[in-house]
Amino acid sequence: MRYSLPLFHRRYVIASVLLLISSHLFAQRTINDVMDSTTVNHLLIISKKYGSLSFSGYLQPQFQFAQSNGTQAEYQGGNFGEYTNNRFRLRRGRLRADYMLLTDEGDPSTYFVLQFDGTEQGVAIRDFWGRYYENKWKLMYVTIGLSGRPFGNELQLSSSVREAPERGRMSQILMKTERDLGATFSFNPRWKDATLKNLVLDMGVYNGQGLAGTGEFDNSKDFIFRLSHKPYTFKNAGFSVAGGISMLQGGLNHRLPVSYKMDNVNGMYQMVKDSSANTVNKVAPRRYYGADVQLATATKSWKSEVRAEVISGMQTGTSTTSTTPGSYPVDSKSVALPYYTRTFNGAYLTFVQTLSSTNDQIILKYDWYDPNSKVKGMDISPSRGLSAADVRFDTFGFGFLHHFNPHFKAVVYYDVIRNENTQVTGYTDDRKDNVFTLRTQFYF
Repeated sequence: MRYSLPLFHRRYVIASVLLLISSHLFAQRTINDVMDSTTVNHLLIISKKYGSLSFSGYLQPQFQFAQSNGTQAEYQGGNFGEYTNNRFRLRRGRLRADYMLLTDEGDPSTYFVLQFDGTEQGVAIRDFWGRYYENKWKLMYVTIGLSGRPFGNELQLSSSVREAPERGRMSQILMKTERDLGATFSFNPRWKDATLKNLVLDMGVYNGQGLAGTGEFDNSKDFIFRLSHKPYTFKNAGFSVAGGISMLQGGLNHRLPVSYKMDNVNGMYQMVKDSSANTVNKVAPRRYYGADVQLATATKSWKSEVRAEVISGMQTGTSTTSTTPGSYPVDSKSVALPYYTRTFNGAYLTFVQTLSSTNDQIILKYDWYDPNSKVKGMDISPSRGLSAADVRFDTFGFGFLHHFNPHFKAVVYYDVIRNENTQVTGYTDDRKDNVFTLRTQFYF
């Protein structure tokens, strides 16, 4: 007797085959990407009742060569050992599970993401969040858990699709690790003919320390606001444009009756000590204001893309670094340290040129980060209470990316890093800290 599969099972098998054939068509563009109406058909639909489940992942083995032993390459994937100038590394190893439940009308209802990162240094959770979609008016959805903070463009781009190996120094310092625990309310009309369907307003509240710390260590929270426009194509002109404006209002609670900030003393800016009991439990500010734009030609062959972003504001760190702390700073004897507040500015400009073969791309990138915009060059001196935390860095990067097939690519990239000459020991001349990176990426 000949056996015939029930209709549901036949559809299940067909969906499985389509998944294997077309899974490479879906690429996670941002760290908070989800399935939408254009990608859900590429994923395995388990059932209408129980929703859909998909798996994806990528692995980034790489080799790096630094200009000198012990190069401080924290923003190029980690510092080199004292007697080391070359290394193999697993920069990232990600495995991600996505679950979506649809309504009877086919609209997204509930979404869930769990992602792990595994390297030679251990395994850790990178994403663990859920999202609920309001479907009465189709105007809002809320994301809760460990997710990407909705600020700017580069911070949100997934490392699986970025052409340059790492985010710029500015992005890594201001938000050490781009993910954090909190909640974001997003407003975006989702019906087909909505006039404002390309506008997205994100409003989030987060702990602030991100994955750089084990947990919240004070009462201050980061409030993030972002208004962005999805890519809009000018068909007659043959290019698309997208962009947004972002703002972060946050801070860190003082634990000591001592703090430091820049002030003008006798016509010269220097770090000034504030000793006041009123400082205790007051908030040392973190204020970021950013704008970003992305331009791209509409063609696939010889496609040109430009991404630019600028951020300025106030950042609170310590005497030795302007990086956002993951826990309350202490010295080697666990004694609490005071906060230092500085005004900063920074930006990046990325240009990507696809060649006639869409598998090949040339990458050019420039970024700068000035942690203390009040002082320059030789004005940065220990006698004024300044340190390496106040030194400006400019990075020029260039590389070549080749896609061998839909699941394997490699990039050859070189970072030329320049610091301003100051009176701070170790920064009186340009440091020998250029880095060469050969990175491969396997993904599914």
